[in-house]
Amino acid sequence: QVQLVESGGGLVQPGGSLRLSCAASGIIFSIYVMGWYRQAPGKQRELVAFITNGGTTNYADSVKGRFTISRDNAKNTVYLHMNSLKPEDTAVYYCNRFPATLPWGQGTQVTVSS
Repeated sequence: QVQLVESGGGLVQPGGSLRLSCAASGIIFSIYVMGWYRQAPGKQRELVAFITNGGTTNYADSVKGRFTISRDNAKNTVYLHMNSLKPEDTAVYYCNRFPATLPWGQGTQVTVSS
């Protein structure tokens, strides 16, 4: 059974940092392109970043230079390091394949506010 479990979210002040984790099970993780997505209140879910099985990364313009995606294939885990957080980064963050074809996990809430 495929399962994606996101963690690491929380409340942080503008300019702060967080590291999100996503543990995957039930898939051959190492061969998949993995992505992080987010959904803000009243908006559609959007792609934030993805990483190929070879480690090539790509970012949305809104997070480029502030966020870093990485993966540990031995742990079936993908990470999102978020720096210089802004209020507009507030959203529920999810991981999935890119393109997203797996069942969505519960996500992890990130709130950026003073």
